[in-house]
Amino acid sequence: MGWWQVNADTLAGSRFVVSPLAETFASLKVLHAAEGAHPGELAWLTEHLPAYRRRLSHDPVTALLVRSGLGRAWIADFLTPTPAEGASFVEEIARVRDTAPATARDDLTVSLAGPLPARLQREDLPQRAAELLEFVWEETVRPYWDRRRRVLEADVLARTAQLGQGGWAAVLDALGPGMRWLGGDRLQVNLHANPPREISGAELLFVPVTPQHHGWVSWDEGERYAVVYPCAGVLTDGPVASVPAGLGTLLGDARARILVLLDSPMSTTQLVALTGQGLGSVGRHLRVLLDARLVRRRRAGRSVLYYRSAAGEVLVTAQRG
Repeated sequence: MGWWQVNADTLAGSRFVVSPLAETFASLKVLHAAEGAHPGELAWLTEHLPAYRRRLSHDPVTALLVRSGLGRAWIADFLTPTPAEGASFVEEIARVRDTAPATARDDLTVSLAGPLPARLQREDLPQRAAELLEFVWEETVRPYWDRRRRVLEADVLARTAQLGQGGWAAVLDALGPGMRWLGGDRLQVNLHANPPREISGAELLFVPVTPQHHGWVSWDEGERYAVVYPCAGVLTDGPVASVPAGLGTLLGDARARILVLLDSPMSTTQLVALTGQGLGSVGRHLRVLLDARLVRRRRAGRSVLYYRSAAGEVLVTAQRG
């Protein structure tokens, strides 16, 4: 297993950040695998997979680059630069494009666990990789980015709340397959048999992505390390949880539905989309629930997210019992 040595100060100073490029690369992985983990991903694939395949069919060198870079056990490092807090997609993709060609070839040799194919012995690999990621961003991620960002910010808020309740061990153990706190300042980041890394004193970031597949790790040696993980929320319009009859009688069906939905943090925009109620109606119901201390709110990035309070949780649980 792969693990990092992390002292208490480094862990305490770690942060959750949202990365447009990480979301784009995770989406590229879904397109490459052509497998969705839930109805939302399947619908997204149905819409965008044909264009992605057409693009690669017209560019066999880039198609080979993608297959080689994703590898079987390791991703070519230059494809996943370590995110920086607040960086835009343009700033992040520039790091891919600016990779030295020799470094890209070396990284691909590692991901392939063998010699580089003759067709990839060329100088324009970073440029080709950047152009493909730009295509994935512009065509398949950016049109949905506002919604995806809200889901990611909600995940960050939920993890932060979990941190306050159960500490870092509870948060880290829930980040995804292969991730857990081993104790003794040791953080297991994957199941690969890699040598441990001492990262105490470096910047440690946790980066959620919406595609529900395995994440990855990246680093700028000695300075910044990142763990990319599948977030808890998914992009799907699946069935909404039913409202207990007694709760609907007590609060009114529309207000009760909002309270039931807030088992995970959501913005007013998300609530409007899920309930079909108007923005003004959702706002009025949230005000009543806030005044009754059944929900709380907190800012996450540019969004205000609402979630059930302890009192709201007790009320919903009692009505379901």
